[in-house]
Amino acid sequence: MKIVVDRDLLIDSLQLISNVVERRQTLPILSNMRLLTNEGQLEMVGTDLEIELQASVAVNAESQGEITVPAKKISDIWRSLPSEQPIVMEQVGDRLKIQSGGSSYSLSTISVSEFPDVLGEVDGESIEINSEMFRQSVEEVAFAMAQQDVRYFLNGMLIEIGDGKLKLVATDGHRLALTEMDVTVNAFGEGSLRKAIIPRKGVLELLKVLDGSDTFELRLSDKLIAVKSGSYQFTSKLVEGQFPDYNKVVPRGGGTELTIDRQRLREALQRASILSNEKYRGIRLLISSGSLKIQANNPEQEEAEEVLEIFYQGDGLEIGFNVSYILDVLGAVPAAEVKLVLSDGNSSALIEGVDESNSLYVVMPMRL
Repeated sequence: MKIVVDRDLLIDSLQLISNVVERRQTLPILSNMRLLTNEGQLEMVGTDLEIELQASVAVNAESQGEITVPAKKISDIWRSLPSEQPIVMEQVGDRLKIQSGGSSYSLSTISVSEFPDVLGEVDGESIEINSEMFRQSVEEVAFAMAQQDVRYFLNGMLIEIGDGKLKLVATDGHRLALTEMDVTVNAFGEGSLRKAIIPRKGVLELLKVLDGSDTFELRLSDKLIAVKSGSYQFTSKLVEGQFPDYNKVVPRGGGTELTIDRQRLREALQRASILSNEKYRGIRLLISSGSLKIQANNPEQEEAEEVLEIFYQGDGLEIGFNVSYILDVLGAVPAAEVKLVLSDGNSSALIEGVDESNSLYVVMPMRL
């Protein structure tokens, strides 16, 4: 294999694939990415056995070949080289030589026969989705995904497609985020509903792949999700298990409802949280006609209080929350104003953006 290529042509693809590949592996081959030249195309593949990313780029290939090289090393080398000089990449025996101007490198390789089989094709109908709308939707709910929870089905994001709607839901058991967007065609059949849980790492890596194209193609099977976006093919195994019924979690029936400027509330919570308990991060909200008090204290008996004017007339209410959970929601809501719906001091709060009906958030209260 021998190719001559501009640095900027491969730099993004190499970086994205090296992100998928795990740094610390018991099997050395899983630290490598596969490079294949075929009919003027350089195909690059990286995998951690759960997620796989393929990229294809047109190159000037003087000879064909297939090889695996350490993913992080080749990505770091590529990023460090100047963009003015063309780069020559050539397989010489069991080494990959990289040369650009006065810089030259010799990388170790591992036989392609040891590289794991690709996850495979995802059969079934595909749907076309707007990349920017999907990216925004994911960013509005991704913060609520659990991390290393023993309830493994929470360590990811639910995607639900049916009746012209695509819903994304994430929860860690303490808060829940839900958003929906329209999809032009329900490729899975009228009245059908498809559900799948995308693993946390898959969600985060998928976001990086969606940079280039206006739309992407999505396919779902029982065990895999596949996304085709521009020159990238992203495939991930799905999390097995039953995602909680989010409809049972969302408070219904109204209650105390108040509207407030999102940024003003966010800044007040940030200030008050400075003196909250560093471990439990508890804050107290005291709601009365025209006023919202935010109180925090800590074991050193230090106290903070913020008072905000609000549009509310009704009975008083006192409720406690983990301030980090509320701040995460306020950081994700795209609207300028937010609506809080509270039924009592022991029930979850519903938070929505005013004039923003596509997303909602549920936060459990905290006993202080």
